Formats: sequence, C-alpha cells, structure tokens
Amino acid sequence: MTRVLFVCLHNAGRSQMSEALFERAAGGRHQAASAGTTPADRLHPEVVAVMAEVGIDISSRVPALLTPELAAWADLVVTMGCGDACPYLPGKRYLDWDLPDPKGQAPERVREIRDQIAAYIGALVAELAGPQG
Repeated sequence: MTRVLFVCLHNAGRSQMSEALFERAAGGRHQAASAGTTPADRLHPEVVAVMAEVGIDISSRVPALLTPELAAWADLVVTMGCGDACPYLPGKRYLDWDLPDPKGQAPERVREIRDQIAAYIGALVAELAGPQG
C-alpha cells in the first residue's frame, strides 16, 4: 500500500480534488492525504461544485496545514504549484503536476482542471498497480 500526499499552496482546490479522485480510483488499495503550505479557511466553492458533478462530496473537508509529520508519513509526494514552499525529504519520491489554481475560475475551467487531475490520477493508480494491474 502506497501513501500519497497531495500538496498545493492553500489545500482548497487542486490538492483536495486530487486526494478525493485518488481515493475513488484507488479503491482502498492505497492511502491519500492532502495539505497546503498556507492553508485557506475553506475549500473553494467552485471546486466543491465540480466535484459534486462527478459524485464526490468534499463539502465537509477542511484545508490542512502541511506538517513535517504528514510529509514523513507519505511514500510519494505530489506537488502542484507550491514551488520552493513544498517540502523536500530525502528518500521520498516526488511528482510535480503543473496545474493552474482553480480559485475564482469559471465552472468550465474548473471542470478542465478536475479532468486533468483525473487523468493524472488514472495514470498514477495504474503505475502503482504495477504490471499485474
């Protein structure tokens, strides 16, 4: 079981969508968490809305602060838009996904970001499954 940590600046959009989509795609075979380097007070409402469109309710989630303990917990850290503010721990595997911030974007644009994340998640889950699938 791989533990994946999704990190962005505010943990109010990209990393929250990534965690939720990963949990659904992984089906309990892997664990996920998300955090932000400077967490927001709440999730972006446009993100909550587009996730509901695909049957995922993230309305009760609260942005979390990235802590050293959380970073140490992860086997794989996926960063998105936090640059040098994201942690680096020796011995961890890192991926960086170049995704725009959905905050304040039109619903169509937030859907595009969600769908891009879903594509990344699909590839990641397939990779973690290995050649046996």
